[in-house]
Amino acid sequence: MYIDSHAHLDGPKFDSDRAEVLARAREAGLERILTIGSGTGPGTLDCAIKIAEQHDWIYATIGIHPHEAKLATEADYAEMQQLSANPRVIAWGEIGLDYFYDHSPRDVQQEVFRRQMELARAAKLPIIIHCRPSNNSENAWDDTIQMLCDHWAPSGLPGILHCFTGEWKHAQAALDIGFFISFAGNVSFPKAENIRDAAKRVPFGSMLIETDCPFLAPVPNRGKRNEPAFVVNTAEVIGQLRGVSKEEIGERTQKNFYTLFSSCHRDR
Repeated sequence: MYIDSHAHLDGPKFDSDRAEVLARAREAGLERILTIGSGTGPGTLDCAIKIAEQHDWIYATIGIHPHEAKLATEADYAEMQQLSANPRVIAWGEIGLDYFYDHSPRDVQQEVFRRQMELARAAKLPIIIHCRPSNNSENAWDDTIQMLCDHWAPSGLPGILHCFTGEWKHAQAALDIGFFISFAGNVSFPKAENIRDAAKRVPFGSMLIETDCPFLAPVPNRGKRNEPAFVVNTAEVIGQLRGVSKEEIGERTQKNFYTLFSSCHRDR
């Protein structure tokens, strides 16, 4: 059995066939999906909850993505605090820094990131981190790791570096403060040697797999709309890198998922 630890099931790309997508996920052996509740930002912060409440095997997150950080208001923070008590919500995210697109000013991204870590800490929810640096610069990684060390590590709560794209040193820094590293379909892309290097080295007990669908479909479906069933392809790639079967990767990452969320007493 497999778990897709990061899927964007809301939105128009799945509106026409969401039921069929979920049926294919079950047929492929998925036991759980964590659907991400950032949506299109404020105004859609409950989008993942609406899906999770219809399916007992799907969990939800809440959070404001760094792209929409400039839109965050005090009312949005209050809404997220209220939504965090919903029993289908088991994590806060995706949150973090994106210096590649810079859709929101960097100082605003940092402030919204910090505020959400405070709220997640109070709610005793793990956080799911988005980090994308600008071209030829690690500044987003440096800032992300520093903010996690300053504002999250003291909580003792875990988190996830989602869709890991950094270098081994970034993974190591996150592992040192108790994070899990999640790999998506881009681990199969020809030029992704840095991601494959990390996938070979992350301890089995700290690894998760995801699709980040509808984005980043793995080979052999690259270029198509991604969907949760394709997490099996990512498990197969990582299994080949580690010299084990895709089933073993599925089993180990499934166990890690439950370990992570049961440690926060929020896996329902």
